[in-house]
Amino acid sequence: MMGISWLVIIVGVTCCRASDYELLLEDPDIFSPCTDGPPGSIGVPEAFDLSQLEIEHNGDTLHVTGNVTLTWDVNPKDRITGKVEVFHFNRGNWEPTVFTMSTQDFCSIMYDRNQYWYKMWTGYITNRADVEKKCINTPGTVLVHEPFDMELKAKDIRGPTIRGRHKLVVKLLAIDERQHPRPTTVCFEIRGEFTKMK
Repeated sequence: MMGISWLVIIVGVTCCRASDYELLLEDPDIFSPCTDGPPGSIGVPEAFDLSQLEIEHNGDTLHVTGNVTLTWDVNPKDRITGKVEVFHFNRGNWEPTVFTMSTQDFCSIMYDRNQYWYKMWTGYITNRADVEKKCINTPGTVLVHEPFDMELKAKDIRGPTIRGRHKLVVKLLAIDERQHPRPTTVCFEIRGEFTKMK
């Protein structure tokens, strides 16, 4: 879920004409394990309990309802870093693109109205007071969502035409109080094919 919301970061490359794209998901389960993740990394099922979350795929829109419970084994005092990278599949290899986004302290910005996380995801979490206090570094925290729709579109993209298979690689890392990374990184991919909208 989080990774889809970060599609909107694909803006800002200047060229002649802007285009809109739709992402056709490759995996109906949406979240795939990282193919080249850090050693010991875990995916969405190990980090988040999605049993009370419903995601209905309807054309170019995901209808999201329900709750997510955090099960990632980290410490509430840990600082969470996050990174999203977009890769393009070319001649049998995944190649990096210019599209990337990162934060050194996710908890400090997850409710910043100017951030993409807020516009596409955290703004729909209704128990904000509890989540702001606990963030995603406290196992057992429940994220209660009001129903919302997430469009699988990237709009007003400037630059070369985007074609073919792509993947978003999302990595979440917990840093302890001594500034040492925890051994378990959350790493997952969202794969699909971009098609230009008319």
